[in-house]
Amino acid sequence: MTASSRRHATTSSDPVSRRYTRQLWMKQIGTQGQHRLEEASVLVVGAGGLGSSILSCLAGAGVGTIGVVDGDVVDVTNLNRQFLYVMADIGQPKALAARDKLVSLNPEIRIEVYPTRLNADIAYDIMSAYNMVVDASDNYETRYLISDACVLFGKPLFIGAVSAFHGMALTVLPRETACFRCLYPKPPSASIARQERARGIIGTTPVIIGSIVAQNVIKYIVHAGDWMAGRLLLMDGEGNRFDTVPLERNPACPVCGDHPTITELVSFRRRSGQTSC
Repeated sequence: MTASSRRHATTSSDPVSRRYTRQLWMKQIGTQGQHRLEEASVLVVGAGGLGSSILSCLAGAGVGTIGVVDGDVVDVTNLNRQFLYVMADIGQPKALAARDKLVSLNPEIRIEVYPTRLNADIAYDIMSAYNMVVDASDNYETRYLISDACVLFGKPLFIGAVSAFHGMALTVLPRETACFRCLYPKPPSASIARQERARGIIGTTPVIIGSIVAQNVIKYIVHAGDWMAGRLLLMDGEGNRFDTVPLERNPACPVCGDHPTITELVSFRRRSGQTSC
């Protein structure tokens, strides 16, 4: 299920690669922050439009180990927004194509790939190897699964979502800040989910939101700035507006609340009775 890239060790005379020179100049990063990035491990679920931008940013910054979960294959309709891929990748598993591109970008890091759709049976085995998780998925079933898993496993979670010219970003610190179920206690119907998907997407939207999500991950790793924990960022790209909305953990949330009723990971379909999202 997994495959990893080769990793090039730095020499004693060059403890930090010259590729990071510009970010080493930043007082928020420096040598100490760069070493934190090198030691970090981040799992990204979804290698589509959002995932393409997030993965590129994390790899470029030098995050030491990056996991990629995606069970889809590259299609020509992806290329307007999934900028990790080119025409020659059509028909190839996204996770594998993403690995090849990221290794080409930065051969000094490790890329682990999981060319499968995340489900409750394998979530713990995959997530347990990583410090934090990024939700770059495109369906509610996976979003609830990821959020529940991160709360149950105690993994910080960084969420991005996009549609047309609009997007959102949110960071979840398990049992400290609002989780995805706090934000959306009840999943939408299958028809509403299909309507949302039918709104379409332009490539600029996932680039903007993906960059914001990746930046929050990087800031969290190096202990700098604000991570959007406890606040929801909303982007109206059509009107060029950004807003933030404060969020509080719901004490009655079934997964992260004071008296949780969800204490083990169960697939969204089984829990909701729905067959599709």
